[in-house]
Amino acid sequence: MTVRTRFAPSPTGYLHVGGARTALFSYLFARRHGGRFILRIEDTDLERSTAESVNAILEGMAWLGLDYDEGPFYQTQRFDRYNAVIDELLAKGLAYRCDCPKERLDTLREEQMAAKLKPRYDGRCRSHEVDPGQPHVIRFRNPESGVVVVDDLIRGRMSFDNAELDDLIIRRTDGAPTYNLSVVVDDADMGITHVIRGDDHINNTPRQINILRALGKEVPRYAHVPMILGEDGARLSKRHGAVSVVAYRDQGYLPEALLNYLVRLGWSHGDQEIFSLDEMVALFDIGQVNKAAAAFDTDKLDWLNQHYIQHADPKRIAHLLRPHLGDLGIDPAEGADLLAVVKAQAARAKTLVELARISAFVYRDFEDYDEAAAKKHLRPAAEEPLASLRTELDMLALEDWEPGTLEHVVHRVAEELDLNLGKVAQPLRVAVVGRAASPGIDITLTLVGKEATLRRIDRALDHIRRLRAEG
Repeated sequence: MTVRTRFAPSPTGYLHVGGARTALFSYLFARRHGGRFILRIEDTDLERSTAESVNAILEGMAWLGLDYDEGPFYQTQRFDRYNAVIDELLAKGLAYRCDCPKERLDTLREEQMAAKLKPRYDGRCRSHEVDPGQPHVIRFRNPESGVVVVDDLIRGRMSFDNAELDDLIIRRTDGAPTYNLSVVVDDADMGITHVIRGDDHINNTPRQINILRALGKEVPRYAHVPMILGEDGARLSKRHGAVSVVAYRDQGYLPEALLNYLVRLGWSHGDQEIFSLDEMVALFDIGQVNKAAAAFDTDKLDWLNQHYIQHADPKRIAHLLRPHLGDLGIDPAEGADLLAVVKAQAARAKTLVELARISAFVYRDFEDYDEAAAKKHLRPAAEEPLASLRTELDMLALEDWEPGTLEHVVHRVAEELDLNLGKVAQPLRVAVVGRAASPGIDITLTLVGKEATLRRIDRALDHIRRLRAEG
């Protein structure tokens, strides 16, 4: 048997991290077993499905690198097939027309809830003749007795009493097939062997199995993945921050970091934290996924992202960093070599957005000093070392503006003034960068360049003298 899995999102919004984790688990299961991974767009909700959402899903999948072997298939292009199956069910007496008005159904539901019964259709039209020319829906004739047993690959054995299940609507009044019918036909036609999806679909599973059996189709194995919670224990949503895959990209996360984080949300392999995609494929076991919901931990994602930024090819990071610098109004072609900036700064940033922000000083003068850093380091006592540094640095030829020489100048000034190195290097760093953190002072000055360094020292000296004048 060739394993065939599918990811089947509804294009009613962005690709969220819960969907991305489901896609990842389906992808890994197929790859590990030498199978096929299929992408299907379940766009039967004509009112809510949009082309923008489809593009967001495809964009998110491409960015994550979850390559599918077949698809994307669109349910809206298969309505003829669904209707043919519905007609087949009608002809075999496995489905029936229902013309119950909404008012009757609402009243029935209210009465059942008042009696503390599970709301379900009472089967009135099972033996009721309905005029095909009048408005009606088509319902699946669910078995009235027996039990549906699901041996879930994550949750274990689950049993559902058919007497508790509804006669599902499989075609609406407007002629559109419904989700539960479409997904069954698609899974059967596409030969899906394993359905890996969120546990919010558990209640759909016995209903879909009954339709599959009515059609005489093979029932796939199911694995229902627990939901992802926010750090407050509530279901992950927009109020917890970014939940869209593309939003994480725009916030400066690397796809390999997000994949590594998602695979560890509910699954583990010993104490290992860092997984390449190849390692995920080799080690992932759907049966080891935790049954309990997993909580999203942004700090853990940040830690992983920083690891991947630090260990990635600097050329790739430089390429990815350019648009984030552009968002700050910076043209990286005008200034220090971006590759040198990345090598100096990569270990200091959790995201590419942060990397761009902390590297902006290389390309343009900052607007304001960090208040705490200026208060501590740009005091009257710093005027003499900064003035001496300004004189020494001004005398350097451009060809001598390199780390070794610059480091020597800073050390020499400290020795001449009999000062601790920090009393010289830190005021210089704040003067040039605007804050107390940057790469080594020699690298920092090299990246900033002679002209900008001297200009910023002059600004710092003016700042100190103004403070002295004020009191």
